[in-house]
Amino acid sequence: MLERGEIKESRVNGVLKLISEKKQGDTHMKNIEGFLIDLDGVFYIEEQTIPGGVETVTWLRDQNYPIRFLTNTTMYSRASLVAKLARFGIQAEPGEMFSTAVVAAKWLAARDISRVQLLLPDDPQKDFAGFEISDRQPEVVVVGDMGERFNYDILNSAFLAVKGGAQLIALQKGRYWQKEDGLAMDAGAFVAALEYATETEAELIGKPNRAYFDTALKDIGLDPSRVAMIGDSLDADIGGAQAVGMPTILVRTGQYVYDAEKPWPAQPDWTIDSIAELPGLFDG
Repeated sequence: MLERGEIKESRVNGVLKLISEKKQGDTHMKNIEGFLIDLDGVFYIEEQTIPGGVETVTWLRDQNYPIRFLTNTTMYSRASLVAKLARFGIQAEPGEMFSTAVVAAKWLAARDISRVQLLLPDDPQKDFAGFEISDRQPEVVVVGDMGERFNYDILNSAFLAVKGGAQLIALQKGRYWQKEDGLAMDAGAFVAALEYATETEAELIGKPNRAYFDTALKDIGLDPSRVAMIGDSLDADIGGAQAVGMPTILVRTGQYVYDAEKPWPAQPDWTIDSIAELPGLFDG
C-alpha cells in the first residue's frame, strides 16, 4: 500500500524503465504551442500526488503555454476537479477543465434534449443543471462510473429506458483505472453490458472520441499539430490524440504501469517517466 500524499518513485521506476524514451517521425518540441493534459495517472492517483506536477504546470504557465485539462473521469463535477487540483497546489480555471460530464451536457443541449437519466454519482450531476433528471421515460440515458453504487436495479432501469426508446450515451468506455490500492473496473464494463442487453451501441462522449478532442482544441485555438496531448493511456490519450493529428507524450505513471507489457495500439512521439520530465524535453 502506498503512503497517502505522494507516489513512491521506487515503485514506479522499477517497472517503467522497461521501455526507453521514443520519438516518432519528424515531430519536434519546438513546434508545440499548447498542451492538453490528462489528470488521473498524470498528476495524481486518487489522493496521491505524482511528483513534479505543480512545478511542471508552473513552468508551462511561466512559458506562456496555453493548457487545457482533458479528463475522462466521471466521478467528479468540473468544480470539484478544479478544487482537487488546487488542493495539490495546481491552479486551474474552470474554463480550462474539460470533463466528459460538461461536454455531454453541451452535447445534449445542442440537440434540445431536456429529460435525462443519469447513471452518475451525485457530484458530477451538478454539471447537468437545467436538465430534468428522471428514470421515467428519459430521452437519453447517460452512463458514467458509479463505482460501488452500480447494482442490478440501476442497470435494469437503464436497460428498460433504452428498450423504451431512450438513446444510450457513454461518457467513457474505460476498461479499468488505477486506484491507490491497484486496479478497479471502469465504466466501460457497465456500458458494454447495457449495449449487449439493449442490442444498441452507445454514443461515446469522452476520449478517444474525436469530437472530445476537437472541443478542447477549438477552445485552445491552435492547430492540432501544434498541441501535444499528455496522458497515461495508450488507447484513450495517445491513440485518440493521434487520430486528430496531435503529437503525443506518454507518461510512465498511472495506468501505464499496468499496460507496459501489453501490445501498444499506438506509438507516442515521446515517453517520459513522469510529468516532472516534461520541461526537459525542450532541452533536446
